[in-house]
Amino acid sequence: MPAADRSAEPLEPSIRLRRLRRLGPDELMACLEGLCDLLLDCVEGGASISFVWPMRRDKALAFWHKALDGVRRGERALLVAEDASGRIVGTAQLLLAMPENQVHRADVAKVLVLRSARRLGIARRLMAMIDDTARAEGKSVLVLDTVTGSDGDGLYAALGWVRVGVVPRYALMPDGAICDATIFYKHV
Repeated sequence: MPAADRSAEPLEPSIRLRRLRRLGPDELMACLEGLCDLLLDCVEGGASISFVWPMRRDKALAFWHKALDGVRRGERALLVAEDASGRIVGTAQLLLAMPENQVHRADVAKVLVLRSARRLGIARRLMAMIDDTARAEGKSVLVLDTVTGSDGDGLYAALGWVRVGVVPRYALMPDGAICDATIFYKHV
């Protein structure tokens, strides 16, 4: 699909968040379709989040089943933001399973917001919930990476995350173009 067909949908200022919550295994199972929709929307929109085009629904479903396994084992916390109708408009994950000499830290992964729901504060609220979840899990150091120069790059800096540096040629964008990544950390 050409890049022109992957443009972001217009913002929906009428989106109102109903709730943010951490999903347990049963809730996650019930949310699989909405999570797939979210992941597909972000990849189709050009987000560098481990996947390349074409992105199939079965690949998205396999990713969420793997995440579900991690939630069941207590290795991952999965947070979602839902609009007034219950639709999942955002998600973030905290990877909790670390080597025994790093039990005090966690990695933040897959901070995703529907293209139609961006710039409404959803990612900020998810990141605040990530901080709270990390504290509740006994984590004091958080680490993440994001595409250098992306919206996430600016967001994390604005939220008090500290830039460690840039890794050139770190990953691929969905269209196959190579990108740099900025590494951040935060003490909570």
